[in-house]
Amino acid sequence: MAILITEKTKVIVQGMSGRIGQFHAADMIKHGTNVVGGVTPGKGGESFLDRPLFNTVREAVEATGAEASLVFVPPPFAADAIMEAADAGIRTAVCVTDGIPAQDMMQVKRFLRRYLSERKMRLIGPNCAGIISPGRGFMGIMPPHIYMPGRVGIVGRSGTLGYEAASQMKALGIGVSTSVGIGGDPINGSSFRDILALFEADPDTDAVVMIGEIGGPQEAEAAAWARDHMSKPVVAYIAGLSAPKGRQMGHAGAIVSAFGESAQEKVEILTAAGITIAPNPSVIGQTMAAVLNRRAAA
Repeated sequence: MAILITEKTKVIVQGMSGRIGQFHAADMIKHGTNVVGGVTPGKGGESFLDRPLFNTVREAVEATGAEASLVFVPPPFAADAIMEAADAGIRTAVCVTDGIPAQDMMQVKRFLRRYLSERKMRLIGPNCAGIISPGRGFMGIMPPHIYMPGRVGIVGRSGTLGYEAASQMKALGIGVSTSVGIGGDPINGSSFRDILALFEADPDTDAVVMIGEIGGPQEAEAAAWARDHMSKPVVAYIAGLSAPKGRQMGHAGAIVSAFGESAQEKVEILTAAGITIAPNPSVIGQTMAAVLNRRAAA
């Protein structure tokens, strides 16, 4: 089944005619994603990668029946692009754009919550790798060849550590149902808790890898939800054990400013919730393999 994207999901790409959008849209099409068109204001009516271009998302949705959008729009205009997708009826949007101002994302969050209560769009990102259901489709910038189809979900703030987890599990013969990069910005569209709930409800996902890092309360919130609602095993790795408090590490979301935001504190919270911890990034796959073996033997 997978979550968020399958081979049937009709996808448009906002900014498809740009250099970056073109490259990744072509890769998505190559690997079976059902890309039905693109949006570039001023180029409506043209064709690109053998797909039609539209001036607005609404035109694209009406013409193609698109239900998902990948946003390749520069930071100053990305928030408007996300809200345009939501207003046009897109159900799932992935925004990979890095550097969107926090004030803009606050406006996006208010828009999604206040004005779209009846037809809410799920936003993945920004500043994320995207989502992939191996062998079925993907929306984002990840390398599809490292993912093997299977029954383990991945959700993480770090795109590269998500790639590492998928690669390690593939080497051990463990495949992925869907991998979701929620992004590392302090204000993002979907949380660990949101994605864990989707994996818990997915009959084709047996276990989940969760990759967190320092900064913010999302891992602690996910631990509390998993303790009370998750029937499937979760393996977690938290990056940043050596990061000093108060210093930004890598990007805006990775900064420890309060209790429960350091890597060690998050590890303790997750462990108390019954989640298995991978002690370092090189053994994420091995840790999941051990969890699956114990589950099979039970």
